[in-house]
Order: sequence, then structure tokens, then C-alpha cells
Amino acid sequence: YHFNVNRGLNVDAGIFVSYIGLFSYYNFDNWTYQPSYVSSNTPWFFNGLRIQWFPTKKIKIEPWIINGWQTYNLMNSHHGFGGQIMYRPTEWASFVFNNYGNGTDTLGNPGRSRIHTDDSVEIRYYNRPKSNFIDKAAFSLTGDLGCEYGGGVACTGPKNGHPQQAFLGWMGYNRIWFGHDKYAVTYGGGKMNNPGRYLTLLPPIDGADAVSGSPYFTANPGDKAHMWDTTLTLQWMPKEYITWWLEAGYRKSDIPYFTGRGGITPPGGNTGSPQNYVCSGGGSAGTNDLPTAEANCGGGLGSVWFPDLRKTQGAVSAGVMVKF
Repeated sequence: YHFNVNRGLNVDAGIFVSYIGLFSYYNFDNWTYQPSYVSSNTPWFFNGLRIQWFPTKKIKIEPWIINGWQTYNLMNSHHGFGGQIMYRPTEWASFVFNNYGNGTDTLGNPGRSRIHTDDSVEIRYYNRPKSNFIDKAAFSLTGDLGCEYGGGVACTGPKNGHPQQAFLGWMGYNRIWFGHDKYAVTYGGGKMNNPGRYLTLLPPIDGADAVSGSPYFTANPGDKAHMWDTTLTLQWMPKEYITWWLEAGYRKSDIPYFTGRGGITPPGGNTGSPQNYVCSGGGSAGTNDLPTAEANCGGGLGSVWFPDLRKTQGAVSAGVMVKF
């Protein structure tokens, strides 16, 4: 619903975007094809209510009442609260501040809460529209900080025997446009520190997801995940609705995370419940306890199948995006 208050007042209920930083939901609008870890591993959707108030044409104040975190529903008794402040003092500068807290969103653990802040700045520092060479340049910096507390974990730690469950990340990109905005080059990357893995995306080993979990990649408090990435992207935009792109990227993790040549699918395809081990012959071991799985699969470590996970990933990719 829209109300004619000041520069506008909107009330939106349902599934809505959790924040707007550097990366959009539509890849056509983005500076690169592959988002950095900070964007990939932090929430893009909320369920609930948001109120957008524009007191002036340069600022937006947006409170949130949230019935869940990312695409999860409310798991326990506390709703989440948060909001966004977007400030654009000039047409070449944008500041976005997003905050979230109070919600108890961990399944089976009603005493655990989350807080998170995501803040971005985007500056266009060069603008020569009539230039036949470089006509525009801009950079973006984003910082994220969050944690879980209560229910056996702590924001800082280890504390009183409770492991640290925190998220610290940043990403930065610089983009240069050429030939009257028909060509662009973007270079950048980011880094993520997640000592508790509560926001680390789970590799879909044997069809695993965030609800099922996986014995091959656990997400228990105290399980670390430290990763960084960088990309170099070239885009050609002959029309306003089409983008050809070529991108080279490199990613590194301190834990095995990326899919190697051996793959992450068991012999014969996904087998049984993804929360259990799989036998090397292809059948489910029926348990997530490794010694029991070895016994059920015939004995010995070699009787249990393991995915091929690596600590690094390099890729060169290309494509075309068309906006309808």
C-alpha cells in the first residue's frame, strides 16, 4: 500500500528483499556475474512486514518486523526486528545501512538469537559522458558483522565454554566503463570469517540442504569457515537490454569446500537421507556416525564413500544475459 506522506510511505507484507547493497537479484544489473562470499552467504529474503518512509528525496527509513531469517519461517517465539537507512546525498554517492536482531531462528534451539549489520557505500568518482575512452568509474565497499548468542554459543569466544558463533566479512569492487557505457571492466573480491558456519552455505553433497545437514560438511558451533575470493569481469553491453560477459575468478578456503573432479554425488546418484553417510558401493549407511557407518557398509574406512572437496577453485566463464 502507498500513502502520500512526505515523499512517500509504503507498507509491504510478505516475502521482501532483506537489503539492497552492491548486488541485485537480477544479474543483468550487477557489476559481476559471481557474487562475493559476503553477498552469497548473507540473507537476501525476509518474511514479514516492512515500512518504507521517504521523509525527503535523499533519504529512506525502512523498519522491518520479520517472521523469519532469509527463507526460513519463524522457528521459535521471538520475531525479528530490523531496518534499513538509505542515504543518497548526491547522484554520485549512495550509503546503505541494514540491521537485524532479536529473532530466535534456529530450529530446535529456542534460546539462540541472531544480530547482523550489513553496510555499503558506493561512489562514482569519475564521470565524462562525452569521452570516447573512459567515461565513468565507481567503487563499492561493503562490510558485514553478525553473530549468534545464547543456546550454547557466544558472539565473542570461546566464552564460558561456549564456542564463538560470528560472521565478519567485507567485499570491495571497482568498475570502469568505456565507449559511452558499452564496455565495462570490474575487479574486486571479498573475504568471509565464519568460525561457527551458521551462515556458510552447505555444499549439496548427496542432495543435502540447510535443513537436512550433512555428515560430510558439518555446521556445528565451533566448526570454522574462512574464505576469500576475487574476480575480474569484462562486460559488453551493445543494447540496454543485453549483456555479454567474460569472467575469471579464484576462490580459496581453509577447509575442503569446492567440488573436485571426483564430484559430490555418490555412486549411482543421491542415496537415502543426505544426513547419513553413503557406502562406497552406493547404498545408504543408514547413520551419521562414522564407526557405525563403517560397520554397516562392510567394515573399514574404504567401505564408506566420501565426496571430493578441495580448498581452492579457479574458473573462467562466459555468457549472455537478456532482460525482458
